Amino acid sequence: MGKDWTPGAARRFSQAEYEDRWARVYAEMRRRGYETAVVWGKSAGTYERSMDMLYLTNFYSSHSGQEPDTPAFQARSFSGTILHAGEEPEVHSDEFAPRLDRMATERHVPHLDPIKGVADALRARGIEGKVAWVGGDVLPVKYGKQIEAALPGIEFVYEDDLVATVRRVKSPAELEVFREAGDIADAAMTEVMNALTMGRTEAEAAGAGIAELMRRGGGFQRVSISHGALCHMPESSPMYGFSTTAPEPGEMFHVFVWGPILEGYWLDPGRTGVCGGKPTPEQRRLVEDCARILEEGIEAKVRPGANMAEITRSAMAIHDAVRGDRCEYDANWPYYGHSNGCMWEQPLLNLDCLTGDEVYQENMVCSSEAFLTREGVGTATFENNFIVTRDGIEMVTKIPMYWW
Repeated sequence: MGKDWTPGAARRFSQAEYEDRWARVYAEMRRRGYETAVVWGKSAGTYERSMDMLYLTNFYSSHSGQEPDTPAFQARSFSGTILHAGEEPEVHSDEFAPRLDRMATERHVPHLDPIKGVADALRARGIEGKVAWVGGDVLPVKYGKQIEAALPGIEFVYEDDLVATVRRVKSPAELEVFREAGDIADAAMTEVMNALTMGRTEAEAAGAGIAELMRRGGGFQRVSISHGALCHMPESSPMYGFSTTAPEPGEMFHVFVWGPILEGYWLDPGRTGVCGGKPTPEQRRLVEDCARILEEGIEAKVRPGANMAEITRSAMAIHDAVRGDRCEYDANWPYYGHSNGCMWEQPLLNLDCLTGDEVYQENMVCSSEAFLTREGVGTATFENNFIVTRDGIEMVTKIPMYWW
């Protein structure tokens, strides 16, 4: 396998970048008292949960997705990476023909059953005692029970935030990817917003945005649109995120373009508009009040060291002051922002999700978001993505807040 492996070819990040990531993860393992960790990922078909696997190894399976288990194979789309005592990570995957030139590690072992493959590898190493299990929220219970039964001498301990904690603050190379991703997302969002403002169907608008994403080399998970009588809902059609209907002049609509926009890095900007571009005074006030929650309650206060619980309370205070009715959006996403990485991630701006000690750090990538509904007027939604800088924020998604 070694002769076919060309480190760094067709890859965005340098080998030194990956080796630095490994060193920081191993340091965190030592801090938590582990010599060995198994990092699970799910990466096939769509984006799914490749997060930590992608960050550590740049591995992504070419299979169609989570296929049903058969007597010939199981756990299709799942993979595990063994981290042990500072060694180069060892990937055990479902992929017999991976792009080795894209991977950050030469150590890749393919399996028809990657669950058994990881168990066999740990047994062959003679590993016993406590092992960190990263991805307890990824790997199905069925597979978890199989590997635990196969390795009675190992006590697996859930440490799902082990890698996520390390990758929360971004490297200069990662920040450049986010900036480029922001330009791509902005271009796609502009296409969608313009199409809906002109009264084209949600499907046509989504198609225009997706085409722009793909033309620029980006990817996506979802283009979420709703309008008119369904404006209080996250999407007009929950199967794909958009319908084949069009807004009428004067109807409100809102849009989110979200997913792994570039190199697996996640952005999720959201905007609100009015078909025809001529809002009523009530619609204008609703949209502007929703924007205040982001701009005044969060973004104006973000600095390195700023307490996230305090900023959450600031957003809540403005939300209460501008007053709105509860809607499905609030129930779906009960927070005012989050960290961005290989998905939307912790910490979340929700007091129930924060200990009170979390602070913004320089070179984190984060979001601010809010949803505001008023009976008889409609629903406004916004989300921005930004980099935390020494002096405040650098906006990553720069599209206009107001589309009129």
